[in-house]
Amino acid sequence: MEYIVEKIGMSRTITVPSKPVTLLRVLDATVCEVSEGTAIVSYKSGKKMNKSIEGQQKKYSLSSEFNRFVTMEVTNTEAGEIDLTPLAEAKVLKSTFSTKGRGFSGAMKRWNFGGGPAEHGHRFGRRTGSIGNAEWPGRVMKGKKMPGQYGNTQNSVKNEIVSYDAENKIIAVLGSVSGANGALGRVKVAK
Repeated sequence: MEYIVEKIGMSRTITVPSKPVTLLRVLDATVCEVSEGTAIVSYKSGKKMNKSIEGQQKKYSLSSEFNRFVTMEVTNTEAGEIDLTPLAEAKVLKSTFSTKGRGFSGAMKRWNFGGGPAEHGHRFGRRTGSIGNAEWPGRVMKGKKMPGQYGNTQNSVKNEIVSYDAENKIIAVLGSVSGANGALGRVKVAK
């Protein structure tokens, strides 16, 4: 059972000792078509619109707000509102989000390299350092830790559910979840 969620942000419980929690809001979603456990699900996100989306909305007779379509595992056996009852009994969630993108980063930030001396006369500073070898194999080996694109990758984490507010569709999970506040991701009932 999967759900599309929005990360609200982090908070903490009022208990003693307090625990860090991440708040996730389950988005309104409509099951359009079900086949063998998987379903085409539509949800609201932004103002994206094109002819293929309009065609899908016409096919499933949806309002213009439902402009995103994904394939997910659901408990529904027929089209309609997505079934949220498994969340009430769930103990553990597996959440998948994209990590914060940090763009093109140097080796010190990306791989936690130490760098070289920073005092007068040194030219090493925040550079990568030696990357190859002299005679054999005479090339830079594949997978070498070097500067490049850092972040913006999918990351999955298992979190224990602290509370679930069925009225407001807000889940509080123990610990942190990847991604920026306001980011969309998926949660799956693990237990």
